[in-house]
Amino acid sequence: MDFNMKKLASDAGVFFSRAVQFTEEKLGQAEKTELDAHFENLLAKADCTKNWTEKILHQTEVLLQPNPSVRVEEFLYEKLDRKVPSRVTNGELLAQYMVEAANDFGPGTPYGKTLLKVGETQKRLGGAEREFMHSASINFLNPLRNFLEGDWRTISKERRILENRRLDLDACKARLKKAKAAEAKASLWSDEVEKAEHELRVAQTDFDRQAEVTRLLLEGISSTHVNHLRCLHEFVESQTTYYAQGYQYMLDLQKQLGRFPGTFVGNAESTSPPPATTSPPTVAATIPVVPTVGRAPNPATAVEGALNLNDVKPPASGTRKARVLYDYEAADSSELALLADEMITVYSLPGMDPDWLIGERGNQKGKVPVTYLELLS
Repeated sequence: MDFNMKKLASDAGVFFSRAVQFTEEKLGQAEKTELDAHFENLLAKADCTKNWTEKILHQTEVLLQPNPSVRVEEFLYEKLDRKVPSRVTNGELLAQYMVEAANDFGPGTPYGKTLLKVGETQKRLGGAEREFMHSASINFLNPLRNFLEGDWRTISKERRILENRRLDLDACKARLKKAKAAEAKASLWSDEVEKAEHELRVAQTDFDRQAEVTRLLLEGISSTHVNHLRCLHEFVESQTTYYAQGYQYMLDLQKQLGRFPGTFVGNAESTSPPPATTSPPTVAATIPVVPTVGRAPNPATAVEGALNLNDVKPPASGTRKARVLYDYEAADSSELALLADEMITVYSLPGMDPDWLIGERGNQKGKVPVTYLELLS
């Protein structure tokens, strides 16, 4: 009991000494040991990393789960070390409603048949979203959380210890200065000066040792950036896969809906072609803008309908090679069916819709959609 009381009194004395030193520094009445410029840069880099990691982590969580109530619930499950209950995604829930509606309306009716097709695609989209969320959580969110809850907590703890060591060092300097001033007035050697010098040497050693520990931890922030860079690449890859899957699912759905006349009505005013984009030779980067199904006819398509493909001759110049990106099923005899990755010759004719070209494969000839092609120079 006596030992505990002594320790308590000692801790209280240290705390009081630090508080006095901190207050006097703020009031400009005491000197403060400054860290070197390199150390200050390390501290600034660490603080910057921590602040932006928190913001990126939070906004990624919002991206993956926009519902704040669900995020709070998942956070509580994680803190309680309990398994988060499985939830259906919004796409899967929409698919369920569409299928149930189709069964009530009649799966054989045009509306019911289309609801079933769209519901099936929404279910596939929901599954792709679930896979993306799972991958992003493991490969991106977890490393960011581990840094904030692990490495950063360690850095923060050592920084607090370093600040306390600095306050102790500066307090010892102040006591030694006062002891020497009193000695000069008394003109005799004082035990207080010797004691203050000893305390200063001990405080300086503790401060230097703690500064080195903290510096090594702060220099590790660079390796943290390298690790987070790798995680960011994995996040982009999973997001690219997710959007590529979503695009392919919707492309398949649009082709299916085109086989049911009257089940989809497009915007008759949307006759402008999609904006031109560069097409690097990667599937993810060459996703075309699909023309609206059910678009009202315009003069350009009327000109195409009047063309007799047997009489069409390729121009003397202007033909190009093209690689087919996706399978395409011809809607009628004027179109050319396509197979993914095959090479064809294409060219345009005056008056044609800019969304279409004339394609040739051997003796076969027909109109082909530009959005299914990668034009080669």
